[in-house]
Amino acid sequence: MKKIVVLFILMTSIIANGIAQKKPLVDVDKAFDFATKQYTNMLASHPDLTKFPQSTKPNGAPDDRTSEWWCSGFFGGSLWYLYEYTGGANWKAAADKWTKALDKEKHNTRTHDLGFMLYCPYGNGYRLTQNKEYIEPMVTGANSLATRFNPAYGLIKSWDKHADCEYPVIIDNMMNLEFLFWAAKQSKDKRLYNIAVTHADNTLKHHFRKDFSSYHVVCYLPGTKVYRQKTHQGAADSSAWARGQAWAMYGYSMMYRETKDKKYLKQAEGIANFVIKHPNLPADKVPYWDFDRPNEERDASAAAVFASAFLEMSTFSKKNKDLYFSTAEQMLASLASPAYTANLNENNNFILKHSVGHKPAKSEINTPIVYADYYYLEALLRYKKLTAL
Repeated sequence: MKKIVVLFILMTSIIANGIAQKKPLVDVDKAFDFATKQYTNMLASHPDLTKFPQSTKPNGAPDDRTSEWWCSGFFGGSLWYLYEYTGGANWKAAADKWTKALDKEKHNTRTHDLGFMLYCPYGNGYRLTQNKEYIEPMVTGANSLATRFNPAYGLIKSWDKHADCEYPVIIDNMMNLEFLFWAAKQSKDKRLYNIAVTHADNTLKHHFRKDFSSYHVVCYLPGTKVYRQKTHQGAADSSAWARGQAWAMYGYSMMYRETKDKKYLKQAEGIANFVIKHPNLPADKVPYWDFDRPNEERDASAAAVFASAFLEMSTFSKKNKDLYFSTAEQMLASLASPAYTANLNENNNFILKHSVGHKPAKSEINTPIVYADYYYLEALLRYKKLTAL
């Protein structure tokens, strides 16, 4: 009887102090157990360090790319996440090899995606191991990225050529600014910090509609003047391309983390509100590839990016903490289910199914895509930390 009373008092105290936690909806251990099995197969099927896993071709064959491809860093980044979760020396060794396979891209000034290509693998590797060999490629790469910033426009140029756009900037750019922040801290180069902030501020001014949805592409003229607002990978110029909204929300959440400027959190919360309340968001919270194209293909990659961003935002927002967390949890639970997680030894050894890359170009439609796996693993790690007792 005495033990029962003590237990009752203990439970009452926990509830009274607001720290009682319900059982997590997502079994992270199970999800990572599956991921390690799939990626063990992936490593075995990719002995050539010049062929980076990307997706699946229409005929079902693996679709690999070279290091110049904008997604080349996600595979190494995912290997680092597997190492972070398991602590396995085998994953550390594999991650190190696939990270160093990208070394030459530190000199690549032809792309705005060096954050994806270098910071995802090198950044996670340095965070987890403090290996000083990873510093120089990132600092050099960040300075290569900075060459695409033109003060006359006030933004980092995305593509060298795009239709009749003189200076195209896409919402995806927001994801590469974290790379500049890291390099600014490491090298004590305030210029890199200022480029990131200036780009984010001008994007905030010109890339969003009143409802906080984002255009995919904005074409600029000198003086940061908008020439055209359009799409490239979305359904229409006026539509809300799902992954673009995810890039935007994740990007401004990161901006708040790095600067503590509340205007960035306000922007991220505005985008979050647009997503959560959108009438076309399905019940399982995995969005259609474009919010204005309901009943078409889902995009697991957008859900993975959203889930990771919502989890981070739940740690910043007092008012919406529970809403952001529960939304992310529902997204992750859906992605971890058989509806979106592949069967073992299938799906060309990718973890997730049903992503959409570029539907207007009839490219990567309803396929696995490497960055879906990367942000899914990142979200699982964030979820695990937030639900740990």
